[in-house]
Amino acid sequence: MKIAIMGSGGVGGYFGARLAQGGCDVHFIARGMHYAAMREHGLKVESGLGDILIKPVKVTDDPRTLPKVDLVFFSVKMWDTEAAARTLTSLFGADTGIVSFQNGVRKDEILRGVFGESAVMGGVGYIATAIARPGVIRHTGTLQRLVFGEYDGTRSPRAEALLAACRAGGIDAELSTDIRRQIWEKFVFLVGLSGTTSTMRRPIGAVRANPRTRDFLLDLMREVVAVGRAQGVALDADYAEKRLAFCDSLPEDMTSSMHHDLERGNPLEVEWLSGDVVRMGEKLGVPTPANRAVRDILTLHAAGRKG
Repeated sequence: MKIAIMGSGGVGGYFGARLAQGGCDVHFIARGMHYAAMREHGLKVESGLGDILIKPVKVTDDPRTLPKVDLVFFSVKMWDTEAAARTLTSLFGADTGIVSFQNGVRKDEILRGVFGESAVMGGVGYIATAIARPGVIRHTGTLQRLVFGEYDGTRSPRAEALLAACRAGGIDAELSTDIRRQIWEKFVFLVGLSGTTSTMRRPIGAVRANPRTRDFLLDLMREVVAVGRAQGVALDADYAEKRLAFCDSLPEDMTSSMHHDLERGNPLEVEWLSGDVVRMGEKLGVPTPANRAVRDILTLHAAGRKG
């Protein structure tokens, strides 16, 4: 399977390396110092599940130099979605698909506007990774899970091919027949994890151990469930409580990519997380005070430190 990884940071770099290790023809798209390091030294993954070194690695900073592919694995930051997508049109043949493992619930709507409805599969990823230094991805813990599927619920040949490729690479993967619901399930968890770890600047272990911050985590997730249910997403009424129990199983030092971005002065995805919860809640008449607090607290950091 020929796969292009658009966004070779923590998520794309990790799963791209696993797919390459499993035998896929993987082309990484990267930029800056990360791209330069990958060209010179290859791509290294440091993981408790076993380190990986892909060398030489197929990497470019210009998608137009790549051949047509079977699938695009899309994992750029949300604010780059449309601009990044428009650089990929030359990779698409009649049967090329794209699956986004980005955060949030608006991503696939944007991609459909560029590539058309039939090209877009839905996807969610569960993993804690970051670029440790240029050319090196660090995986925290052992969780590394991908869930993906067609929006019409069918088990398409391309979805089955991706499932087989993931399993060959040692990735915990699931082919979903209700991917919209599972994207929202991830959104519930992510809004809670990102909102608490970023505003409190502490990992999940500290957040869940303190009664006040634990309650705030639960409030964030309950609001997302209420908003999702109000627009017809089949989330269980007690789904936030189930996600809180899941948070109790995570490594104490696990944090969120938004927390990493905050600490590094990078732009934040808060407007696509708690910000979207607030906006959807306003349209639906669902109160979202906890998410409004997260959005407002992080507003001055949302654009990152410039200069």
